[in-house]
Amino acid sequence: MPGEKLSLYIHIPFCIKKCNYCDFLSFPTGGRNTPLAESYAHALLREAEALRGGCQVDINLNRNSPYLVDINKPIKSIYFGGGTPNILNSEWIVRVLCKLNEIFTIDETAEISIELNPGVYEEKERHRELKALRAAGINRISTGLQSAHSAELKRLGRIHDLTAFLRLYEEALNCGFENINVDLMTGIPLQTCDTFARTLERVLELRPKHISAYSLIIEEGTPFGEADLKSLDLPEEEEEYEIYLMTRRILEQAGYRRYEISNYALPGYECAHNLVYWDRGDYLGLGLGAASLIGDLRFSNTKELNKYLAAPGRTRENIQRLSQQEAMEEFMFLGLRKTSGVRKADFKRMFGRDLEEVYGEVIEKQVGLSLMEEDRDGVRLTERGIDAANEVMAKFLL
Repeated sequence: MPGEKLSLYIHIPFCIKKCNYCDFLSFPTGGRNTPLAESYAHALLREAEALRGGCQVDINLNRNSPYLVDINKPIKSIYFGGGTPNILNSEWIVRVLCKLNEIFTIDETAEISIELNPGVYEEKERHRELKALRAAGINRISTGLQSAHSAELKRLGRIHDLTAFLRLYEEALNCGFENINVDLMTGIPLQTCDTFARTLERVLELRPKHISAYSLIIEEGTPFGEADLKSLDLPEEEEEYEIYLMTRRILEQAGYRRYEISNYALPGYECAHNLVYWDRGDYLGLGLGAASLIGDLRFSNTKELNKYLAAPGRTRENIQRLSQQEAMEEFMFLGLRKTSGVRKADFKRMFGRDLEEVYGEVIEKQVGLSLMEEDRDGVRLTERGIDAANEVMAKFLL
């Protein structure tokens, strides 16, 4: 069932230098505003312009009869992600945003976010760039600190230190950004409970509206993935679990509510864009490799850069019409990531069936194992269930 509103994701696939753990679709450029990055910005503008007549998706791989996806809906959130979006000069970000304003009706209250790497801006340009972004209507920043410790940042391959992060944060506040998220990472090389406690303490002094605390995952094809695990100085499993428990305890004591497995927010500052993903709402992706979900139709742009630059907006791949069963499975997988869980009324509205009719036996068993809890409104994971989230969610495969 299509949603009443739409969210937009804009992918910027470039960075100064790839981090040692990163397997995102991105390419190192060594600097800002390179000719390649600017060519890519032009391609984004062309892809956005092509949406003026609607979003064409070739469901049957028949170029003579593309399907026109309904995107004529108010925009509730926009997210510039990467890569490193601020590798582009603010002028290009503003131009893309202006083009989106021409084509779509953006809600006055829309959340418009951009990811910023603290190590990208030079001292003399930081204020000018942030001021331009804020003036263009961007009202939320997500910036990656990961760790407050230089040795840990160096091991991760980050291009910034704590000082660069603090300067970016202070300047963002000065330029009128109230809603700021800080990304932190646990389970990283050299990390201990003590070092991460100090990272949390340093971040909490700033009182950001939102904190994301993700655990490091070693991915194939990354420098970490190709290294001998023993050489990475990763925390022992027991200590990593203690870090996880400590993170939850300290942030909740500081007034942050965990609303998703890895995300904490002060009241009213939950990330609207990410909630669209977890609620299985409609979103449209622009840029290299960007994914979209509109109703029961899932598709993405090509991951080949030259192919995208040559024909932005005409390189959609992985086109799939989801069956009701697949959609229900996704709805449960994503919804159970939220601490509020899945509402029975939402399931009924989405699929025309009662949650108990489809998943009653599974829910009853998980409740009996104290991995889930149920009330008249819905179901959710318990703290024990969150610790075993992947195993519990797998039970919802029909």
